[in-house]
Amino acid sequence: MAWEYRKLLILLHPQYFGPRLIDVVKKKLFTEVEGSCTGEYGFVVAVTTIDHIGNGVIDQGQGSVHFPVKYKAIVFRPFKGEVVDAIVREVNKVGIFCEVGPLTCFISRHSIPADMVFNPDMDCYQNQDEGIVIQKEDEIRLKIIGTRVDANDIFAVGSLMDDFLGLIS
Repeated sequence: MAWEYRKLLILLHPQYFGPRLIDVVKKKLFTEVEGSCTGEYGFVVAVTTIDHIGNGVIDQGQGSVHFPVKYKAIVFRPFKGEVVDAIVREVNKVGIFCEVGPLTCFISRHSIPADMVFNPDMDCYQNQDEGIVIQKEDEIRLKIIGTRVDANDIFAVGSLMDDFLGLIS
């Protein structure tokens, strides 16, 4: 998690002009920004403060107005080497798919300890020695070994091949 200062232009149609204009700008900022993802900043978890709403600039052809808004937000941008907790969403012979909040992460079977084998009957990875079973909806701790950034999404590849990683009991 990190704090980021950001700036955005909010576009408003003339039907929203009136005594509650500032409230409409704030509401539109929250709906457009919270839950979104950009490659540069990561996932926007929440807008914490709105520092400044500038004077609107009229769009000559449309009548709409662009309001520059400066705000502060909490963002989640995963990085290589970070250890995170995740929820398992799918288990198959290829590996494990899990979610770290809004981030989708894949753990290849080559990044799962060798003593854990896939059990096709139960759709899980299990350790015969200690009785550890990783299946759908379990909480696991993993290490991010790589990320891929798209324009509107971030994907990660993880590993369980380190100390204190795996099933959270």
